[in-house]
Amino acid sequence: MAITKTTLATDTAIIQPRRGRREAPVTPRLLMTFTRADFQELRELAGSEQSRRYLVDCPYQEIVWHGQVVGVTGPAPGAPYAVMVLEKLIALGAETIIALGWAGSLRPEAAIGHLILPEAAYSEEGTSRHYPGAQTLARPDRDLLAALRLFLTTTQNRCHCGPIWTTDAIYRETRDKVAAYGAQGMWAVEMEMSALFNVARYRGVALAGLLVISDELFTLTWRHGLRQPEFHQARRQAQIAALEVLRRHSPSQEQEREGAA
Repeated sequence: MAITKTTLATDTAIIQPRRGRREAPVTPRLLMTFTRADFQELRELAGSEQSRRYLVDCPYQEIVWHGQVVGVTGPAPGAPYAVMVLEKLIALGAETIIALGWAGSLRPEAAIGHLILPEAAYSEEGTSRHYPGAQTLARPDRDLLAALRLFLTTTQNRCHCGPIWTTDAIYRETRDKVAAYGAQGMWAVEMEMSALFNVARYRGVALAGLLVISDELFTLTWRHGLRQPEFHQARRQAQIAALEVLRRHSPSQEQEREGAA
């Protein structure tokens, strides 16, 4: 549900995200990344030669994917910084956003190189709670999630759908928490999604996430896979899936969602 003018009047922050007088808008379709590698590879994948600019010190560039302009930004790692970037993107005109990241597996069924489509994100980060109406179990946009699921199903990617865990503290993913959250059915751990879901809901824009398993934690030891070919293949699959879903997204869906809110 989009935030109402009445709510804004009673909960007004001193510093508001806004478009500067000399700032150009961004394209409505956006792809957020959290690593420099994904940002660079997306630029190369689309063969873009357009110049980049910076939004709150985060690179932003528009690429063309099969005739559709898509904005790409990153890296914006961690919930606080990712939300700063998201707020600015929304202020500049972003309406439909897919967040593309990496995650650690909490379950043996999700191996390095598998994809995770978060249906919900358990918030253990500190940014979400500053937004009215934030949910501890934050959820993505329903229609965008369904579009990603359909694309990934039809292309037969190794993808798992379900809840994940979002934390601020990468070096405090303790054995107790990994075991407990895995036993509760959470697929993976990462550092941004719950905050992005909550802020997108507050601001009334569509946002969903897609994660690539980069390492495994479910044995209660750390097995990293950054050099494994399965990981790099999965990253390319995730990049193409995100670009294709954004390309096919209909503006009429955005209008219908606003009417429903």
